[in-house]
Amino acid sequence: MASKQTQQTQQQQQHAKQKVADAEAEKIKEYIANIHYSDRYSDDEYEYRHVILPKPLFKMIPKSYFNPDDPGILRLLSEAEWRGIGITQSLGWEHYEVHAPEPHVLLFRRAKDFDPHQAAQQAQAHDAQPQNKAGAAKNGRKK
Repeated sequence: MASKQTQQTQQQQQHAKQKVADAEAEKIKEYIANIHYSDRYSDDEYEYRHVILPKPLFKMIPKSYFNPDDPGILRLLSEAEWRGIGITQSLGWEHYEVHAPEPHVLLFRRAKDFDPHQAAQQAQAHDAQPQNKAGAAKNGRKK
């Protein structure tokens, strides 16, 4: 009987944890929906935009994304990293600058002549190419 009570208690705890996780996931979705994307602006070489993260979302960013010398300021993020925190943009954008007075504002740029369709085709072609000999050897397979 004690084991049945223990099992019920564990199930109740698991259910409570799941409810908390679900609630947190809903908050994250809400924060992501409230990310602000500026209009694009440009100079002779680049087009730019800034992205403003809701402050609660900014506080949830992993510590490893922050500058080790100034923990309140993000370091420059890779595309996988900024996409991983919920930022969605077309191809070609790079996180190129941080604005220390407003660390929740991320500055992006891409070449003015960037062609997203060509980039998507190149990415697909790259993914479809057979693995080269160096890659095969690194993975322990022979070509």
